[in-house]
Amino acid sequence: MGYLLVAACASLAVWLWLALGQGMFWRTDTRLPPRHAPARWPSVAIVVPARDEAEVLPLSLPSLLAQDYPGEAEVILVDDGSTDGTAALARRLADAHPGLPLTVLSPGEPGAGWTGKLWALRHGIAHARSGTGAGARPGADGPDSGPGAHPGSGPGSGPGPVPDYLLLTDADIAHEPDSLRELVCAATAGDLDLVSQMARLRAVSVWERLIVPAFVYFFAQLYPFRWINRPGARTAAAAGGCVLLRTEAAVRAGVPESIRQAVIDDVSLARAVQRTGGRIWLGLAERVDSVRPYSSLADLWRMVSRSAYAQLRHRPALLAGTVAGLVLVYLVPPAALLGGLAAGRPAVAWAGGLAWLLMAGTYLPMLRYYRQPAVLAPLLPLTALLYLLMTVDSAVQHYRGRGAAWKGRTYARPGDA
Repeated sequence: MGYLLVAACASLAVWLWLALGQGMFWRTDTRLPPRHAPARWPSVAIVVPARDEAEVLPLSLPSLLAQDYPGEAEVILVDDGSTDGTAALARRLADAHPGLPLTVLSPGEPGAGWTGKLWALRHGIAHARSGTGAGARPGADGPDSGPGAHPGSGPGSGPGPVPDYLLLTDADIAHEPDSLRELVCAATAGDLDLVSQMARLRAVSVWERLIVPAFVYFFAQLYPFRWINRPGARTAAAAGGCVLLRTEAAVRAGVPESIRQAVIDDVSLARAVQRTGGRIWLGLAERVDSVRPYSSLADLWRMVSRSAYAQLRHRPALLAGTVAGLVLVYLVPPAALLGGLAAGRPAVAWAGGLAWLLMAGTYLPMLRYYRQPAVLAPLLPLTALLYLLMTVDSAVQHYRGRGAAWKGRTYARPGDA
């Protein structure tokens, strides 16, 4: 019981530091910074990598085509070797939901040393920068010019100007009609090279409610938004589902070529932009939502475990430290409270109870953001245990050669593609 008291006091000390010294990571009020309309609306190319996304595309692509943006904009969907008719569906959706012009590209299988998503982004960005996209002005008539373009979706009168910004957004992300406009206003008003919003993930099923809010909570704990958004910050991260990137910054950072092997591409992208002098910003979204369902524990398990060990840079020592840290920070408090009460050791129970209370209290704002009941806050140790097991499983799969498996592709070792 003496060891449990030491562990409980250590956990309490860690929680006091996390609550007060880790960039106020638990707060959920980091939304788009102050913004106003620019004097000239910059042009934007919206690049959407898509692999077997026929299930969610009807919920996401129409929201991009319907963007109410005063400047020039186009949508470029890159079909990354889909087998479910994603490309054809995208064209049908463009016919049924006229709006921004759509180009559909099919670049083929990834080249050596590339992950699938970054290979798709490479071709989408190159197409946008070539100035041969489907066009820019909604409603303009004429044939397409870009390879794989959707017939009739834009003017395509030959090479045009390179877009000022790139909106990199996943195929499962739905945007409100003013999403692009608000992102651009934030970027131009703050002279930001990268503006990223963490889309609100779906939290409908029992397992989604238990695991999804904690996923964002843990991410913010690792990458406190306030630290990222400070001028001259060393912490860098982005949320890959919604990234507005200045084209000049992408060229300066050499992306996506410079990060072509990255499994956790959003953090790598932010680091590349920051490393080359770019200003970045990350916050929670209000009007950007993921429509991808994770109805079962197995779905969520795959989502987390495919990149958890990559986050630890495939280092056993970091894995051991992470497991020990999760046990100390999340599992010791309830064990100390219950063990102290059972053994009649009030000091142990008090230390564990206070640590558990701090844990639950810092989790409440995220639960409110996800519109979930407060009763889930004390269950965070259970969720942390699941994440611990997912992380260990990620390492096991890595050493079995299955690595970051996603939709039929496996990146077993760093640099595999």
